[in-house]
Amino acid sequence: MFVEGTLRWQVTEDCPWDLLMALCLRDLAGLTDVGDPPLPAIIPAVPRTEGAEGGGAPRRSLVRHTVQTDTDELRVQWSNWWHRTLIRESRPIVSALRPPHFTVFDRELELQDLVEEFYEDALAWTSDRRDEYITFSTAARARQAMDIVDVVRDREHVLRRQAGSFRLDMCVMPLAEKGAWIVAPQTIVVSQSLRNDPAAFRQWFTPLVNVLV
Repeated sequence: MFVEGTLRWQVTEDCPWDLLMALCLRDLAGLTDVGDPPLPAIIPAVPRTEGAEGGGAPRRSLVRHTVQTDTDELRVQWSNWWHRTLIRESRPIVSALRPPHFTVFDRELELQDLVEEFYEDALAWTSDRRDEYITFSTAARARQAMDIVDVVRDREHVLRRQAGSFRLDMCVMPLAEKGAWIVAPQTIVVSQSLRNDPAAFRQWFTPLVNVLV
């Protein structure tokens, strides 16, 4: 997790493991309209079809069989898990998704079934996306830090005072649409494409800082 700010204000930035897993499992289950607000699909998309392409070998599919489950209950359980995981203070440092039984979901059996079915594939997808985020963000950290600090300092200069106390947690996710979504108090999901575009990021971040500062 990266942290920018001072004793008065703080912006954290991360690509949380469990949020990646949750979004991957959401898409695998076809629950694309859950969440408040619902977020766009993940990218790269999880493969859903089998069969040869262009006469080549069959394409690998992450979907092995349909989970026999109560879809309405699964939606509720996934949403509850998602909202728990969004809050930084309640998010485990080490993922609680531990095979083979995933006991963290012993009281959310529909969700437990989903995780048991797709865990290995979701794990592979999540590991790849997390590694990509760390590699890119480490290389671009100085520039990304200034994307945040410069905007706050510009606002302080306009107001002729220091920023007041505020905290903002940004969760950077690989989403198919470029944008940002308020998902919890002090928590915003930002698409990877927006975060990696300095001009677009600053254009989005500036009015938010104007409100916070």
